[in-house]
Amino acid sequence: MRILVSNDDGYLAPGIAALAAAMRPLGDVTVVAPEQNSSGASNSLTLNRPLTVWQAADGTTVVNGTPSDCVHVALTGLLDHRPDLIVSGINNGQNMGDDTIYSGTVAAAMEGYLFGIPAIAFSLVDKGNAHLDSAARVAHDIVARYLSRPIAAPFLLNVNIPNLPYAEVKGVQCTRLGKRHPSEPVVKMLNPRGEPIYWIGPAGQARVGGPGTDFHATASGYVSVTPLQIDLTHDDQLGAVSDWLQATT
Repeated sequence: MRILVSNDDGYLAPGIAALAAAMRPLGDVTVVAPEQNSSGASNSLTLNRPLTVWQAADGTTVVNGTPSDCVHVALTGLLDHRPDLIVSGINNGQNMGDDTIYSGTVAAAMEGYLFGIPAIAFSLVDKGNAHLDSAARVAHDIVARYLSRPIAAPFLLNVNIPNLPYAEVKGVQCTRLGKRHPSEPVVKMLNPRGEPIYWIGPAGQARVGGPGTDFHATASGYVSVTPLQIDLTHDDQLGAVSDWLQATT
């Protein structure tokens, strides 16, 4: 089993070291990660400049680009083999509900999925990396389960792990994405020149977080595993939009 590990918190993040260590007993691990923290980068690719690649002291391949850049470069020119699995994380903070649209952690996994490779994104629910060792054991368990009982088609899984000791994690639940309220307002400040600057505000609180959602599972002490897809087509609106386009004015 050849496993490619990436993330969006950057190559120095404790989460990626923990994830890579958890994967090594399961296969041949290669780590390709961003040079800088790229949280919120989503699926962006760097197209306005060349990318530089270098080796860190621990053997990690470092790319001065986005999470998607890392996986894209790895799959299309850097590696001399095709990975059997791509894992991303372990992110310092949750990627649930609407967060998945912005998440660089999910995007790194998604880039592999776009190439037809099974991929899993791992995140800790609360920031601070508390119980990171427990999250790494959960990641190991999930990948080990896949190795012993493979899923037939390529898949993209979004896994969120509560910050709990391993013995206190209640289990694993298959979930759907919840939904958040709109984000909080931007935080307006002044730079040293007296010019206005803006910080993106905090994410909104959970709006749809009942049973069956990722929010509910993790709040109840369970690991949330959500299968994701790429197709954004709003199938329920195809008929209405078709009628609107064909209607005479």
